Amino acid sequence: MAPKPVVPVQDVFGRPMTDLRISVTDRCNFRCVFCMPPDRIYTFLPRSELLTFEEITRLARLFVEMGVRKIRITGGEPLLRSEIEKLIAMLASIPGLEDLALTTNGYLLAQKAEALKAAGLRRVTVSLHALDDLTFGRVNGRGVGVQRVLEGIEKAVEVGLVPVKINVVVLRGLNDHQVVELARFFKRPQCIVRFIEYMDVGTVHGWNLEKVVPAREIIERIHREMPLEPIPREHAGEVALRFRYRDDGAEVGVIASVTEPFCGDCSRVRLSSDGRLYTCLFATEGHDLKGPLRAGATDEELKAIVRSIWSRRTDRYSEERTAALRRGQPLRPVPKVEMFRIGG
Repeated sequence: MAPKPVVPVQDVFGRPMTDLRISVTDRCNFRCVFCMPPDRIYTFLPRSELLTFEEITRLARLFVEMGVRKIRITGGEPLLRSEIEKLIAMLASIPGLEDLALTTNGYLLAQKAEALKAAGLRRVTVSLHALDDLTFGRVNGRGVGVQRVLEGIEKAVEVGLVPVKINVVVLRGLNDHQVVELARFFKRPQCIVRFIEYMDVGTVHGWNLEKVVPAREIIERIHREMPLEPIPREHAGEVALRFRYRDDGAEVGVIASVTEPFCGDCSRVRLSSDGRLYTCLFATEGHDLKGPLRAGATDEELKAIVRSIWSRRTDRYSEERTAALRRGQPLRPVPKVEMFRIGG
């Protein structure tokens, strides 16, 4: 007799908790201007504060038992976490987990891709914000060129971590001139490029609305060169607006968190590398799970904590921000967790 399907816990607005993003480190080898601007000094967590692989796996299993079906590993840069493939293997063995993916800047991907695939990773997303070395170096804050990242993408395709999604954060006046070139370069099987509106995640990057290139403008630029048509959403929680090229059916997408927010369907919960649960990418504070975990809480006690947090969730920051901007109201500055601490 097949087990009864798990009904995910829902928040105040009826949004189910089905996607878990796990940050495994707050460290990164890049200093991207939209996340960790290079003109800042950062203090990182000591190793003792990080969740162990066993702790991560235990919490992930409990989330799956509560209805989570997809897990994505993030950072910081997750491939900096020593022996990350061991964690992948542990997570891949969780009963009921349907999808296991990882987001990376790609710098170490070529040497890690084969081991990650063998451990059970299904897909990978790579951040690549330009194709010329000068622009990409300006975005990543370290002057790093694109070649190693491109080699990582090719290796990921080779070993079967597909489709490889390429995330491009677009900033006006910095890399928006690369949009069509990036779209054309990744107009191929097994790769999907997704252009992301520059978001006001965290507080250190000096976000400015004038730097945001609206998703519709991005699609119009591409459409003028390579005609597109929309693709219907596959499920309610899908964040990307998807399009395909009329000539060959290859896919491209945009994530319009600023101009067309999707809070109403958000099903994502985030676990930071130090064991704090965040119910929104724009959250001001997290909820401690590491304390109860290390104090000896039972599985049922930990699940009760998570259910209590999610069932009271009312987050809709992007919708509130966009509504305020449309009314011409200035954004009220609030402290928000930095992106490198909880992933994108």
